[in-house]
Amino acid sequence: MGKEAGGRMGIVTALVRSSFLVNAVYTESGRTYGLTPQQGQLLCVLMPQPYGMGELGATLGLAKSSLTGLVDRTARRGLVRRRVDPVDRRVVRVELTERGAALAQRFHAETCRQLERLPEELAEPDRAALAVLLGRLVHANEVPDVFMEPGEFGELGEAGSVGDTNDGSPVPAAARAPRPPRLARTAPATRTSATGRRPTGGR
Repeated sequence: MGKEAGGRMGIVTALVRSSFLVNAVYTESGRTYGLTPQQGQLLCVLMPQPYGMGELGATLGLAKSSLTGLVDRTARRGLVRRRVDPVDRRVVRVELTERGAALAQRFHAETCRQLERLPEELAEPDRAALAVLLGRLVHANEVPDVFMEPGEFGELGEAGSVGDTNDGSPVPAAARAPRPPRLARTAPATRTSATGRRPTGGR
């Protein structure tokens, strides 16, 4: 069904089907920790730094109303909070709480563990080549840093100032989060689940 001889398939089909694999991992990891795939992705996105609501919505591919509901539900669980920047009170950011940061690390570690198993049947040279090719695809499309390398979170210092202003004026470029991808999102965790660039995830 759609496969060529030898199990080969076109790049489009391979990418779409791979996104389903990643979505399934987000769902399973979320089930382990009582999170929806979308909440799991939100925690992972906030691991490196706080985000403004506008930038967070662009990164996750969510409309304002959907993002507000997601943040509100996650905040009620004590995992994230909105905070006015003490230096520039026009800036409102969403950040992890201490409890949220701890859960984010556990969710991230479990997700990494399960994702590592997906290519386990590939020979090491093929795994390395796959990582290089996917990395090039990610960088070419300017994907934000929405999923960190294993162990990277523990090396982070104070999160940078990233946010939206209450009066609508722009935040200085140096304080802004990485811009979202240029291409339309079609996969992981914002409308069904996700990782990395093209999140789609369940609520």
